[in-house]
Amino acid sequence: MARLADYFTVVGYDQEKAGSGEGCGKIIQRFPKKDWEGTAFPQGVEMFCQPGGWRLSRERKAPTFFTVVLTDIDSDRHYCSCLTFYEAEVNLQGSKSIEADGDEDEEAEEDGLIQPAQVFAPKSLILVSRLDYPEIFRGCLGLIYTVYIDSLNFPLEGLVANLFTFQVPVAGGSQKLFSLGAGDRQLIQTPLNDTLPVTYKSVALLFQQLGIQNVLSLFCAVLTEHKVLFHSSSYQRLGEACRALEALMFPLKYSYPYIPILPSRLLEVLSSPTPFIIGVHSMFQNEIQDLLDVIIADLDGGTIKIPECIHLSLLPEPLLHQTQSILSLVLHPDLEIADNAFPPPRTAPSNLKLLDKEVRAVFLRLFAQLFQGYRSCLQLIRIHSEPVIHFHKTAFLGQRGLIENDFLTKVLDGMAFAGFVSERGPPYRACDLFDELVALDFESFKEEEANPTMLQKHIRELSEQLFRNENPNPHMAFQKVPRPSEGSHLRVHQVPFPRLDDEKVEKMLQEGVAKHSITPVSTRPEKKCVVPAGPPVVSIMGKCGSVFNSARRLEVVKSCISFIFDNKTLETEKTLPAALRALKGKAARQCLTDELSVHVQQNRAILDHQQFDYIVRMMNCALQDCSTSEEFTVAAALLPLSTAYYRRLAAGVNQFAYTCIQDHPIWTNQQFWEATFYSEVQSQIRALYLNTPEEKRAITATPKDVDPESAAGRDEGQTAMDLAAQQLRLWPNLSKEKQQQLVKNEENTVFSQAIHYANLMVYLLVPLDTSKNKLLRNTPVTDWESGSNSIVTNSIAGSMAESFDTESGFEDSENSDTANSVVRFVARFIDKVCTESGVTQEHIKSLHSMIPGIVAMQMEALEAVHRESRRLPPIQKPKILRPALLPGEEVVSEGLRVLLDPDGREEATGGLLGGPHILPAEGALFLTTYRIIFKGIPHDPLVGEQVVIRAFPVSTLTKEKKISIQNQLQQNMQEGLQLRSASFQLIKVAFDEEVSSEMVEIFRKHLQRIRYPQSIFTSFAFAAGQTAPQLILPKPKERNTGFRTLSKTIVKGAKRAGKITMGRGNQSSLKKADRGSRMTWQEDDDISISDDGEPPPSSTLRASEKSTMEQLVEQSCFRDYQRLGLGTITVSSSRSKSGEQFRITAVNRLYSLCRSYPGLLVVPQAVQDSSLHKVARCYRHNRLPVVCWKHPRTKAVLMRSGGFHGKSVVGLFKSQNTSSASPASSSDSSSSLEQEKYLQAILDSIPIFFKINGTNTLSNRSLIGLSPGSERRTSRLSKMSPVHLEIPFSSSFTRGVLEYRDKLFSQSNQKPATKERIHNQGMWASLRSSGRLSQHPLQGEVGARLAGKDLAPPAGSSSLQAQLRKHQAAFYIFGEKSHLRGLRLDSSLNCELVPVEFAEARQVKAAFKKLLRACAPSAPLSDSEDSFLKALEESEWMLQLHKILQLALSLVELLDSGSSILLSLEDGWDITTEVVSLVQLLSDPFYRTLEGFQVLLEKEWLSFGHKFSQRSNLSPSSQGSGFTPIFLQFLDCVHQILDQHPLEFEFNQYYLKFLAYHHNSNRFKNFLLDSDYERLEHGLLFEDKGDKQARRGICIWDCINRMHRRSPIFFNYLYNPSENEVVLKPFVSIPSLIKWDFFTEETLLTGPCYDWRMMAVRSESTEEADSNSKRRIVWPCYSNVSSAQPDAITKLLSDIERLEGELNQGPEKWQTTLERVRLSIQEDLNQEGNLRKQSLSLSGLIPTSSLQAFQRRSMLHLPDSGLGDDHSTAAANGINRRAATLYNQFTPKSEENRSYEGILYKRGALLKAWKPRWFVLDVTKHQLRYYDTGEDTNCRGHIELAYVESVVMATPTIGAPKHISEKAFFDLKTNKRVYNFCASDAPSAQVWMDKIQSCISDA
Repeated sequence: MARLADYFTVVGYDQEKAGSGEGCGKIIQRFPKKDWEGTAFPQGVEMFCQPGGWRLSRERKAPTFFTVVLTDIDSDRHYCSCLTFYEAEVNLQGSKSIEADGDEDEEAEEDGLIQPAQVFAPKSLILVSRLDYPEIFRGCLGLIYTVYIDSLNFPLEGLVANLFTFQVPVAGGSQKLFSLGAGDRQLIQTPLNDTLPVTYKSVALLFQQLGIQNVLSLFCAVLTEHKVLFHSSSYQRLGEACRALEALMFPLKYSYPYIPILPSRLLEVLSSPTPFIIGVHSMFQNEIQDLLDVIIADLDGGTIKIPECIHLSLLPEPLLHQTQSILSLVLHPDLEIADNAFPPPRTAPSNLKLLDKEVRAVFLRLFAQLFQGYRSCLQLIRIHSEPVIHFHKTAFLGQRGLIENDFLTKVLDGMAFAGFVSERGPPYRACDLFDELVALDFESFKEEEANPTMLQKHIRELSEQLFRNENPNPHMAFQKVPRPSEGSHLRVHQVPFPRLDDEKVEKMLQEGVAKHSITPVSTRPEKKCVVPAGPPVVSIMGKCGSVFNSARRLEVVKSCISFIFDNKTLETEKTLPAALRALKGKAARQCLTDELSVHVQQNRAILDHQQFDYIVRMMNCALQDCSTSEEFTVAAALLPLSTAYYRRLAAGVNQFAYTCIQDHPIWTNQQFWEATFYSEVQSQIRALYLNTPEEKRAITATPKDVDPESAAGRDEGQTAMDLAAQQLRLWPNLSKEKQQQLVKNEENTVFSQAIHYANLMVYLLVPLDTSKNKLLRNTPVTDWESGSNSIVTNSIAGSMAESFDTESGFEDSENSDTANSVVRFVARFIDKVCTESGVTQEHIKSLHSMIPGIVAMQMEALEAVHRESRRLPPIQKPKILRPALLPGEEVVSEGLRVLLDPDGREEATGGLLGGPHILPAEGALFLTTYRIIFKGIPHDPLVGEQVVIRAFPVSTLTKEKKISIQNQLQQNMQEGLQLRSASFQLIKVAFDEEVSSEMVEIFRKHLQRIRYPQSIFTSFAFAAGQTAPQLILPKPKERNTGFRTLSKTIVKGAKRAGKITMGRGNQSSLKKADRGSRMTWQEDDDISISDDGEPPPSSTLRASEKSTMEQLVEQSCFRDYQRLGLGTITVSSSRSKSGEQFRITAVNRLYSLCRSYPGLLVVPQAVQDSSLHKVARCYRHNRLPVVCWKHPRTKAVLMRSGGFHGKSVVGLFKSQNTSSASPASSSDSSSSLEQEKYLQAILDSIPIFFKINGTNTLSNRSLIGLSPGSERRTSRLSKMSPVHLEIPFSSSFTRGVLEYRDKLFSQSNQKPATKERIHNQGMWASLRSSGRLSQHPLQGEVGARLAGKDLAPPAGSSSLQAQLRKHQAAFYIFGEKSHLRGLRLDSSLNCELVPVEFAEARQVKAAFKKLLRACAPSAPLSDSEDSFLKALEESEWMLQLHKILQLALSLVELLDSGSSILLSLEDGWDITTEVVSLVQLLSDPFYRTLEGFQVLLEKEWLSFGHKFSQRSNLSPSSQGSGFTPIFLQFLDCVHQILDQHPLEFEFNQYYLKFLAYHHNSNRFKNFLLDSDYERLEHGLLFEDKGDKQARRGICIWDCINRMHRRSPIFFNYLYNPSENEVVLKPFVSIPSLIKWDFFTEETLLTGPCYDWRMMAVRSESTEEADSNSKRRIVWPCYSNVSSAQPDAITKLLSDIERLEGELNQGPEKWQTTLERVRLSIQEDLNQEGNLRKQSLSLSGLIPTSSLQAFQRRSMLHLPDSGLGDDHSTAAANGINRRAATLYNQFTPKSEENRSYEGILYKRGALLKAWKPRWFVLDVTKHQLRYYDTGEDTNCRGHIELAYVESVVMATPTIGAPKHISEKAFFDLKTNKRVYNFCASDAPSAQVWMDKIQSCISDA
């Protein structure tokens, strides 16, 4: 029972203090005067009753009522109900100096009349109580006010005294009537259970005000301890909102400041650091706006404001969504039926009080789900005299799967939850609704989620229980409280509230109290019960289905452990990697600890070294892999095991397993030790109270899991909690002695555990090697799984031991340091757990004194162990395998022991393709003068015999970075290197612990040195095997030399170079050679060589130059000019007599004209050498237009040059402002004039060739390729031709082609017909394929999709064709848009400009970088399996190939139709070279041979100065520029063409890959420099026949030719060039292009196969192939598939070579052999009349007509099917016969296969006719085969002898051959049918029967 009220006070306005600005209140009267015992009078009431501050008012305001909550120092709450009314302020009336609200009245007083009061002061009646009955108090105060205001006839003193005398029951649901004695009758209703909060309707109101989302946010904010502030203009509302928010937290209690109404004077409380729930009046809105870390809720506006700095953790996901949806069901029930066509009739609005309870039910259920199973994670530490209970937080979170969830983590860390555990932890206490709910089975919650009606029903039931708790009695008794009369507060004349008579009140109070103390207080005893335990923890996250079958993994772990204990070393080695991998699974770790504990109980704890090693590795693995959630579980289970397993090192020295698992951070985690200690104590306490003695033993032996249901107790089914509940029930009835006895037993149990744990901690914290202190060091230096032996042996090689012996002083200080930190850590732990679990002070002290001793002893013991363990032999590591080296290759850095880690390519790790885990592999990393090589063996013992090699040339290294790798075998982080190569290789290694970081640094330094050789002579191509004398180079001149002097030096240098080539031996004296000092072309753009006063080159060649000329003539450039008939060498003075249009000039023989061009150039006949210098100035880097190829049929020429110089005016084009069009009036520089003449000369030299009967100049195919992607705006360009036509022609160009429109010439005569316009839409369409091609038209829609708004008719249509033919320009200049913009054609010229958009070098570089990443990703891609293709697409590499091929194709078309072309892009050495080479390759079959391709590369790429060294990033000067693989892109384009036209190329794909690999490998000298000039400078341009000096370098062409002669490795067997179709026109749309397998394939068996062929050790691989077993396993990324599975022809050729060797014949060249075969096939073809010769290609393998079908697939293997489908059977037959013929050329008809043969007649099954056939009995294949004739090679059918049952004589049947003896017939019976045979005579029939019979009996 409790008093209804504790205090009653009257508070009024304080006049004395009023002057100080803000008004104050003062307590006028207070009853009772003395404080009640145990309930002090709360301070600050006068402040709280006017929260907005004491202010006078101008008018009478209505009385207000609200409740303030004050919390005292013992955290008890006092509810102060305040009723405030206004009274006239007597002292201030009439004076003018009032401070009041509103304006002052200035009217003068009227004399003699009493004025109505002008100023009113507030007065408050306050009732203070510890009970929360706001409505009752409203009634009581209201009654007192009513009696006063209406002057009723009741003494106020009596009313006040009665407040204190009335006693109210606290709970139990009873109703109590009382009266204050003023004619009132009031009723108090107590709740049934006072633990449940009472809310009336405040929760429902809160949701109405703020909405679901906002309230949920506030709810989460309060639970995660954020500050929450409400503001409203109603005090009552503030109180309600705070009450509601607090009620929602049930069963948690809010333990921070809770101030529903905060007075203005205390506003600074808002900036306090603790969380709070506070309400303030809205008038202080401005003051609270700048609070940074407070969540502010505006109740009136319905919004909440969460500051940016607060991260609000919300409920974990399935729960958040469920809660939101249930709340909307409850609060908006009409939402479901809102859309119904016939909504039900209006239901009554829901009762707010009921709604309130439903909302609370939702939250109560939410908590039950959140905390479900919490009781299974309570750890009982003590039962008597007070239960001590600890909550195992990590276990709870881990088992719920919510470790990562910050919401629940914060809740469990909060104060509220700590209170929850201490209040609800004890197993025997009073229970409430929440205890029942949380004990519900998880399944019932699951069912409700699935079934909404069930859910609603459950919520309703809960809400009814909550409602009944507040309103247990349905029938409310009659209540009556008088109210003041209407408007009474407005009366003019009011008596102030009277002063009450103190004595009178006191006296009445005494009487009342005395009266009540006589009546006995009936207290209901609290009903206690055992708290239901509920289900164990379940995950709310839903089980994550694991991909792998865990049962299989458990099996692996179990079998591995049993192998270890049975000492089966080999099996262990095989299963261990799999077992270690399996330990990544939770169940497997559990299984490991269980299995090991079983073996401990079988007394198998002593192990030998090998076993010990394995067990330690598995323990380390389990500890390493476990997530934070189950770290505690695993570590706790391993603790007892680590102290049980040991091995003997020497007599009396044992090493326990714990010495080898100390490195894990878990051992230094204080919470882990506490949790484990508590769970151990719990099981001990349980054992104490379980009476059965054998049970006790079992428990101490089993390792304790976190789950409190320990293993042994499950039989009994009694958890520690159950036992505790029993004990607590019995406790009150026990005797004093018995109680003390129990307390003492428990305390001893805890104490003994504390000692035990102090020991365990010392074991795990004192390191084996005392120099390593775990607690002092931040990050654990890990070294596990290398096993126990090497704990010190291998990793800290010997060094430490010596230092110990020598510096003993140092050792001591070190030790004491370690000892101190361990002692401190353990002491901290002991203090905490012992005080928490109530161990006596003496015991704690004795423990503290023991710890240092334990540590010292342990350190001493470990010293011996450490010493002995160092003597163990180190663990065997795999032997380092040395790589085979190329001739001349030397090892620079000896093998560093590493582990090759798998990267993002999965093939080697048995990814999608399956197969064994080849990686990770253990081996060593070598650095040679040429390559970086890894060589080792796979770690997986199942593939342990294989060798793994991954290598790439040092010069292709693009990026080298240090990384730390998670070592997959040893579960720790290790230093590693990631090396990425431009040859699409990635080596990612982790260094072994024996490799120090210094060694790694040395390796990296060497790597950098070799990566960028100082001069090209130190690169591998020259240095291979020779120590050539270093080239002595002059120091570079100062940079600021004047341009003139500089250019002089250059020319002199060049001349000197020319002279020096004369003198044989002295090339080393060459000047100007160092790449670093060479003036780069970018710098001397504008130097004119002939400006500087040097005499112009004379027309008579000097002797030295003659020799240079002789050598120049030998260059492939010149040989190709000769082949193409591009003129003869002339000197400018002498005119050529023959009528040739072009001549070869030697003006550049000394590279004075253009340094990046070859020595001999083809220029128009008419141009003088002297003017070439001036022309050259108009082009970048002096690269003037020269001819590089001539079309053999149309005689059109292909020319190339650098881009135009932006600033010089291009000759034939005038700038816009010149008025006249005639060249004479132009006031341009001489070089422009020269250039004008030059272009004119070119135009004159070009033969005008047009096909009269030809098809459209751009064939259908390329027009499709050119279809514009997206941009369709067309601009017109008039094409000029010398002939004047009646019809003006305007071919419209897309915007992508040209930007200038009709301003090109006067438009007087241009009135084209619309029809015409549509026809000629865009011959050029777009040469910029803008963006990606959006459509890929089929071949059928030929003319469609050309640029233009309408679809044009097919391009073959007559009008377009005719116009294209008439108006095709004779000369096209393809240039960059920027250079051609704003220039204007001279209208008389037959010449046209075409702007081109192309990928610049930097775009190629960027695409290549992305391509590298896509093909060799450094880490596995997270995405699905299409991610590689996605990355390939994003690199835009394919898009660039498409654009280049498209441009090349359009050039080919133009040349083929007779127009000449000048290609003038960028600097003329990147994209220009690429396109020009492709054009020649597509147009001229010569370049598709091995010899021709070499000529093409030497001419276009090497002589014309493609900057190989800079683009491939080979030299120090290009170090910053990165790889820009223009040449690789070109080879990829060639690969695309070769793939589509496999019969047209003499070389195969391997040849292209070989070039791609070696163009930047530094192995060959050809690609080392940037131009012929540089090669001349270095003395490399000409092979000096006489000079035997060592520095010659290796030439790639010599090497290729040698290899080609030796074997058909570069040869394409399908080579069969077509006679008539000379020009190739490949498909170039993106879908037609394929990925080049050069980018992705690798051979781990041998390393890259581009060097392997040339190694000195070729024999190795052949031996392997010829081993006695014919079977070989071929893995896609491991073996070289093409060599392991060769095509038929290679196989047959190698067989022939082998046979020749056996017969000791001189081996014939393979080319000769192949040629012979081809000829014999040809003869065969001629003999076979029935097959048309033309339909078969010469190789006899593929008919040309079926080429389309096979374009996409490799043509070396004969297709299995599909041939006969689209050809007549005869053709298919013929093909098979061809193949057979080819086969028979090589395999003799060896006799063993045909054991007997001859002619037999056979009776047909179908028409019963007898036909003679040639039968062959084959014993080997067990067949009887038959052919049409003996010569026939094509088998018609066969009988399997296995199915033959008998051979018997037979009689002739109808239709049998007449003249044959009857004895010659026999039958062959098989299980399917009977075959009738007939031989020529009886004896031969007998022979056949015998032979067949013997065959059958053999079977």
